[in-house]
Amino acid sequence: MASQHVVASTYRSILRELRKSVSLRLPNETSSIPCSSSFRSILEGYRQSGNERVLEDVQNAVALMQASRQHKFLLDRYNPLIDLTAEERIHATARRVGLDMPPTITSPDTLASLQIAARHLHDLQPVAFPTETVYGLGALALNSIAASRIFAIKGRPSDNPLIVHVSSFKMLRSIIPSDFTLPATYRILMRHFWPGALTLLFPSDPNVVPSIITANHPTVAIRMPSHPVARALIAVADAPLAAPSANSSGKPSPTRAEHVLRDHNGRLSIILDGGPCDVGVESTVVDGLQPDGNIRVLRPGGVTIEDMSRVLQQELDGATCMPQILVHRRDYADQELEQAPTTPGMKYRHYSPSVPVTLLFTRSPVPAGEQSYNASEYLAALSHNSDRSRPIKVGLLTPTDSVLGTFTLPNGIEWRRFFLGPLSNPAVTAQKLFNGLLTLEEEGVDLILIEEIEEFKEGLAVMNRVRKAAGELKYLS
Repeated sequence: MASQHVVASTYRSILRELRKSVSLRLPNETSSIPCSSSFRSILEGYRQSGNERVLEDVQNAVALMQASRQHKFLLDRYNPLIDLTAEERIHATARRVGLDMPPTITSPDTLASLQIAARHLHDLQPVAFPTETVYGLGALALNSIAASRIFAIKGRPSDNPLIVHVSSFKMLRSIIPSDFTLPATYRILMRHFWPGALTLLFPSDPNVVPSIITANHPTVAIRMPSHPVARALIAVADAPLAAPSANSSGKPSPTRAEHVLRDHNGRLSIILDGGPCDVGVESTVVDGLQPDGNIRVLRPGGVTIEDMSRVLQQELDGATCMPQILVHRRDYADQELEQAPTTPGMKYRHYSPSVPVTLLFTRSPVPAGEQSYNASEYLAALSHNSDRSRPIKVGLLTPTDSVLGTFTLPNGIEWRRFFLGPLSNPAVTAQKLFNGLLTLEEEGVDLILIEEIEEFKEGLAVMNRVRKAAGELKYLS
């Protein structure tokens, strides 16, 4: 049996951890006094029984409390926005950093890395860096030579324009025409979603922004990222950065630094590692410059249609004319725009790994003229369609609680599952989508099957990407 000193020391550790936890507790949460009394009773019982397992359990509880407190401390230190909603994170970032304030970088190592990357940018060399959406391949936006190197590294078509990233409103004002007045809708959207995953079209000043950025259009797409590394890099470089996703053109966008490294394999000198991206799909691109005053969503992304509609209705309540939000290819078509896009992601096939991708519709009604397949028979038939000497390896990207997510998979196929989160939370699916595609590709699958999700909130952006990635569509019953 342990000595009185060990028992007393354990009890003091409990009291110490409970006292420290008080500073982390919300005002309406209960006191730690009942908890300390319970531990005291347990230790009194140990003194009487001598059961060493009891003391071991209490010591493990102390260790767990210490680990939990340290985990909370690290979350607060490195991700102080962890418990906030998407819009609350945007507002908190704006308050914390300031939209026109110089960056405050407390880590000497981080500052040194950013300064090296900034020098690299001013040497007209691209740098890969994290944003809240996906990793970007950045170069000086106002230098045509620097921007041209983005196209060369990515293998990007020259008629596919680039998005310019700024770190402050002052920087934004420096690259748009001085006589341009922000529409009321832009002021509302920027107030709620900048910094963040929202790109807006502005008139371009051809004397400032090179034509290689705009693909010779009279407009330029601009956003202010909320990721602290992205904004700090732009601010330290003191220059707006053109930054498409940091993947080879046509491939899935990278959401981790290792995705960039694996894709470019030595072609980039600097990759800033900021961990996994929070949003996981590219920004929403909005054109609010049309004479009718409506909002045209050219590319759905990290800011949802529902969120934009909500804030516009709140702030324009009582206005004589409420702008409509029109999604390209859902609410309207523009063939001329698709042939000469003003923003990325509209013309070319995107987001495709090196293996075939099939989109499986398990919830949507079967359109006229389309064939419907029995789900069990379709999946089982995949093994018969393979002429390989080994079993076919199939990757399955599904929500955890979907039709196929709970499906018993047939034998004769080497399955690789990657779950995309619950159907009720499309934001999780968006965050996991590209990582799922790239993970399954890295695992050497022969085919990737992706199950549809409902096109609401972030699901609209997810399905936009999946449709572009898929070479084949199948309807299952």
